[in-house]
Amino acid sequence: MGFNSVYPVSGQTYSRKVDYYTLSVLSGIAQSAYKFSNDIRLLSHLKEVEEPFESTQVGSSAMAYKRNPMRSERIASLARYVTVDALNPALTTSAQWLERTLDDSANRRISIPEAFLSVDAILSLYINIASGLNVYPKVIEKHLNEELPFMATENILMYSVKKGGDRQALHERIRLHSMEAVKKIKMDGCKNDLISRISADKAFNVTEDELNNLMRAEGFTGRAKEQTEEFLSEVRTLLDANKELLGVDVNITV
Repeated sequence: MGFNSVYPVSGQTYSRKVDYYTLSVLSGIAQSAYKFSNDIRLLSHLKEVEEPFESTQVGSSAMAYKRNPMRSERIASLARYVTVDALNPALTTSAQWLERTLDDSANRRISIPEAFLSVDAILSLYINIASGLNVYPKVIEKHLNEELPFMATENILMYSVKKGGDRQALHERIRLHSMEAVKKIKMDGCKNDLISRISADKAFNVTEDELNNLMRAEGFTGRAKEQTEEFLSEVRTLLDANKELLGVDVNITV
């Protein structure tokens, strides 16, 4: 009949494992989208990012001030369905008798189309969120500065040891100062004063200027910038090779 290839071993039907391979791909898309949606929801809680929000959108039926990430929540819901749906062809494949039974027909006519429809909806939501995502650098900077003193303690310790300090003794001093700073933050809602505590502790033999230099945020990112740029260069190669598929505009109303 002119087909380029055929299944080498088949009877009345092709192996239902083909259905499993197909839904496994869709499940993989759903899993990645699920993680993306969860990350957006967590960052939205921190007010660091926000998905598109319509001028008349209601974020909560009870609390009018809320701006719930409803698109991401919908992705999570559909992605969970697709991930579980991938079990259908796996069970159908494993339950085939000597050659074929008819118990696969009704199941596959539901599970396969619904998986494709769900992934189509997931990707539409994905595009809509990515196209209109709002990022709030000032909030990110605020959160970073709140945690940076704790992140810098190892560098401060090594710096002080190089200047002649006793590592074990300084480690204990940092532990005590850190515990006190955390206590003030949690119990009294105070700002993180760990650096001030270390600066005032003569055992460390460091000035406030030296501490500020040790706390430069770019000193804690490793190769993150380069890795991101390398990854994006590969993505751009794929995008350039598929330009005819780009420019999809998806309007979602929630």
